[in-house]
Amino acid sequence: MFKRGSKLNSIITGSCPKCQKESMYEDTNPLHLSKVLKMNEHCSHCGFKYQIEPSFFYGAMYVSYALNVAVGVAAFIVSFVFFNTTIEQSFLAIIITLVLLFPFVLRLSRNLYINMFVSYDPNAGQK
Repeated sequence: MFKRGSKLNSIITGSCPKCQKESMYEDTNPLHLSKVLKMNEHCSHCGFKYQIEPSFFYGAMYVSYALNVAVGVAAFIVSFVFFNTTIEQSFLAIIITLVLLFPFVLRLSRNLYINMFVSYDPNAGQK
């Protein structure tokens, strides 16, 4: 399931979608907020250019929106249904959850977006 070659491996690890042998990001820790979106230009292993076209990752905003809606709904359901909180407390739980998960959702949306367009190539980077 998480083996090299699967989309899920590249999405979860943030690795190159073409060869899956190196991280797309300069800093692999998404909690370093000043570097959360800093990406390498090319994969050093296969040479794949991550910025496929100018402003390519603007499309990831739509993926991020969908992920944030899903996270917000999940936070609401967990707090309201399972913990029997008030509506106000549930909305506070949504806000806190979205703020805490912001860097993870941001990277996950980019990983999902680039993997929609690029497939794994087991021969990438081989000469």
